[in-house]
Amino acid sequence: MNLEPPSGSRISVTTDGAHPLILIPHGDGGLMPYYGFFLVAWLVGWLAGFVDAVSKLSSGDVPAFLLLWLIAWTLGGAAALSLAYRAFRPSVPESLKLMPNSVTYDSGIPPLASLQTYWGFTSADAWKTMFRRRTRVELDRGNLQSLCLRQANDGNRLTVDADALRLDIAQSASKFDREWLYHLLANRYSLAMSQPS
Repeated sequence: MNLEPPSGSRISVTTDGAHPLILIPHGDGGLMPYYGFFLVAWLVGWLAGFVDAVSKLSSGDVPAFLLLWLIAWTLGGAAALSLAYRAFRPSVPESLKLMPNSVTYDSGIPPLASLQTYWGFTSADAWKTMFRRRTRVELDRGNLQSLCLRQANDGNRLTVDADALRLDIAQSASKFDREWLYHLLANRYSLAMSQPS
């Protein structure tokens, strides 16, 4: 079976032990590492404000406003620290390990997306996208029967159901890469080819 990705694809195929491993890199984070430098500089100023507020608190007679401000300031600093960490954290590519009777799927860790990515999202969707959890799941033949290449407004989506969870596979790949991956998995695991919807 040919495991060669399409010409010009960013997908790579290697091995993990005796099993093929398909690696799908996430898009780059664009200017987000520079945003990380801004956050680090902001955190230096945040620390100065935090130390000043704590020293006033420890001296005794403190207005209630200062206590409320310190709580909000602490939450803001924690959020900035989390975003700075994510801006510098290296991404881990999405991967599919092709076992004899199953596929081990790992969504990897995408880089922190640019803030423009979240425009137009509802706040709940933006939150889920910004703080996406890493998904690792074993897809057995029963799960793989749900593999589907769906037509969408912006190209296509390659999905598979893992119990109650619907996984979007290769989101950062091109539509041609998703088509290649769909045919590769369908042929390798003798799946009925679904009609595009």
